[in-house]
Amino acid sequence: MKFRATLTGFSAIVMWSFLALLTVASGRMQPFQLLAICFAIGSIPGIVVLLLRPERLQLLRQPAKVWITGIVGLFGYHFLYFTALRHAPAVEAGLIAYLWPLLIVVGSALLPGERLRWYHILGALMGLAGTVLIVGRNGFHFEGAYAVGYGAAFLCAFTWSGYSLITRRFEAVSTDVVTIFCLVTAILSLFCHLGLEETIWPESLTQWIAVLGLGLFPVGAAFYAWDYGVKNGDIQILGAASYAAPLLSTLILTLFGFAEPSWGIALACLLVTGGAVLAAHRMILRRGNTEQAQAEAAE
Repeated sequence: MKFRATLTGFSAIVMWSFLALLTVASGRMQPFQLLAICFAIGSIPGIVVLLLRPERLQLLRQPAKVWITGIVGLFGYHFLYFTALRHAPAVEAGLIAYLWPLLIVVGSALLPGERLRWYHILGALMGLAGTVLIVGRNGFHFEGAYAVGYGAAFLCAFTWSGYSLITRRFEAVSTDVVTIFCLVTAILSLFCHLGLEETIWPESLTQWIAVLGLGLFPVGAAFYAWDYGVKNGDIQILGAASYAAPLLSTLILTLFGFAEPSWGIALACLLVTGGAVLAAHRMILRRGNTEQAQAEAAE
C-alpha cells in the first residue's frame, strides 16, 4: 500500500516535469489567465466523479482548516511563484523556490510516526546539488534590487512544503477535496488575471492542445496524485525524489530541441538519480524482501 502510494506520488513529479514544455508550447498566454484555465480543466475530472457518484459529496464536508490549507497551498504557491518571477531573475528565483523538496524531507521529522535519517538528508542534498547545476548552468547573480522576488521565492518554497506536510496530517481526508482546491484556485486566478493582466488567447490548435495537456496533467491530475501520495506514501522519499522534476524537465526540453545537452546535465542526472535511490533504498530493499518471502511461501 505504502509503496504503491509512493509511486502514485512520484507520478505527480513526472507530470510536473512536462510543465515547462507544455507552457512553452501554449504560446504567450498570461500566467494567471493560463492558471485559471488549467485549474478549471483540472477540476473537471473530479466534478465528473462527484456527479457520477453523488454519495461522495459527503466527503467534501471537512473542517475549515482543510480548505484553508488546500487553497493556500495551490493558489498561494502559484501566486508567490509568479510574483517571484516578476521581481527577480528566473534562474535565482527558481532555485530558491525549489528548496521545497529539502524542506519536506527535513520537516517530515516533525510528523507522527516519521524518523529523519542521514540518507534522507543526503539524498535531498544530492538532489539540491543537481538542481543547482541545472537551474544555475548560466551562472547566478543575486542582487539586493531583487529582494522582493527572492522573498516571494522563499515564501513559495515554504508554502508548498508546508502544504505537503500538513496534508500528510489529513490522511483521513478524501482526495476528492482536491477538486474544490482546483476550482477555487481557478476562480482566484481569474480574479488576478482580470485585475493584473491583459487577455491573450492561444493562436493555434497546437497551443490549445498544450493548454489542455497542462490542465489535464501537470496542473490537474498531478495534484490528485500528489495528495494521495503524501497522505499514504513515504513523504521523505517523495521529498527527495521531487528534485527529479527539474532534471526531467530539462531532459524533455533538450529532447524537443528547446535546450542544449551538456556534461553538466549528465552530472546533474547522476546526482538527482543517486540521491533519490539513496533516499528510497530502504523501501526498495524492504519491498524486494517482501516479494521474495511471498514467492517462497507460494512454492
